[in-house]
Amino acid sequence: MEFEEKTVQRTEIYQGPIFKVVQDQVELPEGKGQAQRDLIFHNGAVAIIAITPENKMILVKQYRKAIEATSYEIPAGKLEVGENTDPQAAALRELEEETGYTGQLELVYDFYSAIGFCNEKIKLYSASHLTKVENPRPQDEDETLELFEVSLEEAHQLLQNGDICDAKTIMALQYWERKNLNK
Repeated sequence: MEFEEKTVQRTEIYQGPIFKVVQDQVELPEGKGQAQRDLIFHNGAVAIIAITPENKMILVKQYRKAIEATSYEIPAGKLEVGENTDPQAAALRELEEETGYTGQLELVYDFYSAIGFCNEKIKLYSASHLTKVENPRPQDEDETLELFEVSLEEAHQLLQNGDICDAKTIMALQYWERKNLNK
């Protein structure tokens, strides 16, 4: 069985600083005709599971316009132009900017955030040996963040309340839980 959809025509709808939106007309496999696909091309992102020596997860609370609500999330950010070659450095930058910490990183997962319409790939790192940075990089000017250090039980409560509602943070929480079970 063939699965690939062949692009017949691509129309660029929007090109912004973070992503590009296109509309593809595709030929469906096995002669089933044509269909339209609206797609978002994204440069990628990094996210960090940061657990303090006191076994607390560092979360940032921020407003997300797309859902018109605040959420509690692990530190994360988009890959800037040119950072695709060194996403680990981008993860350390984001960790420092958002939390004031640095540490040693290990890649946990490499996953797509919304595979049905977007190619954004997130590299999820685990940070260990966290230390406070004396003079951390400033937060991005367009971000307003509040830091929280939460226990596993508190994180589960935030999840139950709907305050943790994004996939990367839910994955991070499951990873942390699994790691605690294996201790």
